[in-house]
Amino acid sequence: MNTLTLPLYFVAGIACGMVYFRFLWWDVLRFTAAGNPAVTILLMLVRVALLGGVLVLASRQGALPLLLLSLGVFVARFVVSRFVVARGVRTAAP
Repeated sequence: MNTLTLPLYFVAGIACGMVYFRFLWWDVLRFTAAGNPAVTILLMLVRVALLGGVLVLASRQGALPLLLLSLGVFVARFVVSRFVVARGVRTAAP
């Protein structure tokens, strides 16, 4: 494994985590709004399957790429959480 590609796994984890948690927030808003819950559940399943697929692909490269990708997703969780709190979570509550 090339050590120059290892930081790319961390960056990819941040990107995947940003997308995952941003769409998680979007799903929360869809659940609280009056809409079709079947579509929201389908989008949840797609979101989980995509992140799981990326993690499986990283695990096939070894433990260190999987760890770096997971760490990137973990970091992105805090970034998205801070963004959502800064925008005002209480405005979306019913």
